[in-house]
Amino acid sequence: MKKGKLGYLCFVILSIVILVACSNDKASNTEQKGNKNNSTTGEKVTIKVGIQNDNTPATQALIDAFNESQDKFVVEWDPLTNDSAQMHDQLLNSLNSGSSEYDVLSLDVVWAGEFAGAGFLEPIDVFMKEAGFSKDQFNTGSMASGNYTGKQYTLPFFPDLGLLYFRSDIVSEEDAIKLESGDYTYEDLYAMAEKYTGEKGTKYGFLYQSKQYEGLTVNVTEFTNSYNNVQTGLESMYKFTNADFSPSDLLNYTEAETHTNFEQGNAVFARNWPYQFGRIKGQEDGVTISLDQVGIAPLPNGGAVGGWLLGINKNSENIDGAWAFIEFAAGKTGQKIMATEGGYLPGFNTLLEDEAVIAGNELLSYPGFQNALANTLARPVSPDYNAVSDTIQVESHKYLSSGEGLDTISSAIEQSAKTE
Repeated sequence: MKKGKLGYLCFVILSIVILVACSNDKASNTEQKGNKNNSTTGEKVTIKVGIQNDNTPATQALIDAFNESQDKFVVEWDPLTNDSAQMHDQLLNSLNSGSSEYDVLSLDVVWAGEFAGAGFLEPIDVFMKEAGFSKDQFNTGSMASGNYTGKQYTLPFFPDLGLLYFRSDIVSEEDAIKLESGDYTYEDLYAMAEKYTGEKGTKYGFLYQSKQYEGLTVNVTEFTNSYNNVQTGLESMYKFTNADFSPSDLLNYTEAETHTNFEQGNAVFARNWPYQFGRIKGQEDGVTISLDQVGIAPLPNGGAVGGWLLGINKNSENIDGAWAFIEFAAGKTGQKIMATEGGYLPGFNTLLEDEAVIAGNELLSYPGFQNALANTLARPVSPDYNAVSDTIQVESHKYLSSGEGLDTISSAIEQSAKTE
């Protein structure tokens, strides 16, 4: 064979070898993107979770149970700060850099729209379908908080929600049953507040958070039924704020002023979070009423959710493993661990009737609390949530303070709240 032809043939063979090698590398890398399980060594793939520190044993027990159930993945957890603002910035800095530092992210309910809108989260609709999950198996408000532009990005880690507390030793049995069912309106609540204020030393009818801060956004969400009835909701808030049975400084009330006055026997009704139940049960400093004087009910339109969600980092190199952990953590087994080991509220609905879960959380034995969990609301889901919330706070506080410009203010709030 001539030297030129021989050289050409060698070139062709070498080219084919290189192409095959590159193709194999590409296929290998693609496979590892979804699942980096090392089948040749048998080593488990490490899944890193960005979850805040837990002062209960629940999160560690959850991770241990997942790891024991697995032959493919192992979760590593380096607890993040419990300071919500600092945790937000830490995760945001990591995600903005395109980092795959965390595979699974724990998100405050109001961050989900921001992170999804920025392209940081992996949609999980297909994963849910393959796992046999349906949205109605989980806490309604938590699911709505993690749904952005029609796609689901998160599942509940542990929810929180707004509740109506009432003096069961003052309210009639008939009215208590009505409240606990959730089948009443803010107009009904107003009438009851007028009716009962003054009994057993009470001086206030209904307390809620109306200072210009995030708590006001939460309460506007509840009064307006997630911004479906903005004008009616604001009018109702204004009526309560200026009622004879309301404190003159209600527009400066946060959760602290609310729980203090209710716990000291000053109010018949109060809107607050579940932590207030724990304060009364534990007879914290300043508490003068007892649990046998307290009833729990859903708010008229439902309570806004707080709490935390779990999502997948879009840049994770172990997306299958990240989903495996979320499926476990948000499913029945994981949520039962969180509820029984840490006293957290379960986001998986069937556990609300589980005897072991109820035994570990006295609130779940209250029919009114069970009904409240079944009807929850999401705050606005937006990629620019802070700006949306600021608009709601400023405009609604302006109206509640002056009673003027309702049409302009309600229009601004409605437009802002529906931003996606």
